[in-house]
Amino acid sequence: MTVQDLINANLFQLKNAGDDLDRDITVPFCCDLLSVAMGKAPAGCAWVTVMANINTLAVASLTDAACIILAEDTFVDDVTLAKAEMQGITLFSTGLPIFDAALSIYQKLNS
Repeated sequence: MTVQDLINANLFQLKNAGDDLDRDITVPFCCDLLSVAMGKAPAGCAWVTVMANINTLAVASLTDAACIILAEDTFVDDVTLAKAEMQGITLFSTGLPIFDAALSIYQKLNS
């Protein structure tokens, strides 16, 4: 499944379409502690988190995440959204709990 496939699935609300929509999503990854995510997020992951700030974008970039899904109706401010646009990072939001959001990605990857 690619990032574009995830967009087309309409599972989550698209906040920003990044630069690499043909990128394959390898696995969902759940983590809210940025220092842990920095060391453990696998390249190509769909990172599900409630952390919505500029540092989250930096970690996503460093770990080469395919996209970020902000779960549990996490609010993303205009500064963070503008930075996601500038860095070409695909950003989604959802009201789902973190586990449920990750599970829906997992099910799409394995269907």
